Amino acid sequence: MYNFKTLSELVELAKKENLSIVDIIIEREKGLTNKSEDEIRAKMGKALEVMREAIDTGLTENIKSTSGLSGGDAKLLVDAQRKGNTVTGMVLSSAISKAIAVAEVNAAMGRIVAVPTAGSCGILPGALLAVAEAKDLTDEVIIDGLFVASGIGLIIDKQATVSGAEGGCQAECGSAAAMAAGAIVYMLGGNEEQVLDAVAIALKNILGLICDPVGGLVEVPCIKRNAGGASNALTAAELALAGIKSHIPADEVIIAMKKVGEFLPPQLKETSLGGLAVTPTGCKIKEELLSK
Repeated sequence: MYNFKTLSELVELAKKENLSIVDIIIEREKGLTNKSEDEIRAKMGKALEVMREAIDTGLTENIKSTSGLSGGDAKLLVDAQRKGNTVTGMVLSSAISKAIAVAEVNAAMGRIVAVPTAGSCGILPGALLAVAEAKDLTDEVIIDGLFVASGIGLIIDKQATVSGAEGGCQAECGSAAAMAAGAIVYMLGGNEEQVLDAVAIALKNILGLICDPVGGLVEVPCIKRNAGGASNALTAAELALAGIKSHIPADEVIIAMKKVGEFLPPQLKETSLGGLAVTPTGCKIKEELLSK
């Protein structure tokens, strides 16, 4: 079984064994689960199905969270797209709407894939599937991208954290954006170094982001941060594929993210005791929720 703790180790191992990053990740999974490659790919295919179902639900159905704080924003974006009212163009607008759709389904207690967490669940599927649709990529290519994303997420979790309670929203939305950015670069034919550059850029862009859920719910500002995370992923992938390097290596960025998270006070790490959660409107929303 192949073992790796850092992104550089993963890339070096792939080069040494003359295998792709996807091959290394699948071989590791085979060693852990005693399942065949076909079984492992089929399981990832099921995860892709759940992602698509969540997007479809969020974009087409009139969903609403129990709190009433979220639901319907993804459909508003789709309506704007149909009218040609987009500022960013169809790929980015599609990624944003898909990301919000999944996050709204999560808030309404629907089925999602937590990649890497429920709070950041829309970023990876939103960004990946928007690009896949625009580039007419096959499911096999998308699934390969999901394996790359899983390897990136595994390494971030080993070296730092993907938990908002431990590292702030940089650990959730930042990790999700990094996973998506690296996966997109891989799906579009980028090399290993470009994958790592995309990861580094995405994480750098969101370094220090706090976790401050209003009323303790994963809705405000979490859902809109999924849109921001999808945008971040596409930006990082665009830069990396153009050959733009990250001066700070991805593994060092991951460690920096961990240290920043350690510096953040508890009030800014999912406790709802700081940031937007304690604004006058945030406090009012919390009181209204508690009175229900």
